[in-house]
Amino acid sequence: MEGTAIVTGGTGGLGSAVVARLLDEEWRVVVPWVLEHERERMQERDGLELIEADLFDPRAVQRVAAAAARVREAPVRGLINLVGGFALGGRVHETPIGEFEQQFELNLRATYLMTQAALPHLLESGGGSIVCVGTRAALQPFPGAAGYVSSKAAVIAFAQAVAVEYKDDGIRCN
Repeated sequence: MEGTAIVTGGTGGLGSAVVARLLDEEWRVVVPWVLEHERERMQERDGLELIEADLFDPRAVQRVAAAAARVREAPVRGLINLVGGFALGGRVHETPIGEFEQQFELNLRATYLMTQAALPHLLESGGGSIVCVGTRAALQPFPGAAGYVSSKAAVIAFAQAVAVEYKDDGIRCN
């Protein structure tokens, strides 16, 4: 077994493909889920552990990280932050601050919390990789998406900050 990877958003389209690939390569994969229909979409496979968890709740995120670290023979070596979302809004002067902030909550908070919870385990296992999914729109914005574009740009900047902070610890983040 290669190790353990946590995949947030692992029940979605891209996430389920990432999970399948990791399982095919003999990784142990921990996938948090929050809605019953998400869990039902996942086929049971050896090496797959599904954990009910609200990734906006720091305690739930800590439970996911602890579950991932539970199997000593498969140390935590990877985190793939795919969870997030998109909501088209109006132009900036037409968009309430709550809608703008909601995009940051949706796209940055879970990435931050899961990375924060996984890092001690990655350090303990001698390093690993973190992937944070941004979007091309962060570099090429489009109308009606200031909250989404800004929040995904923040995800990219966060990944760069983590990469700089942990490069000497054998942890890559991109």
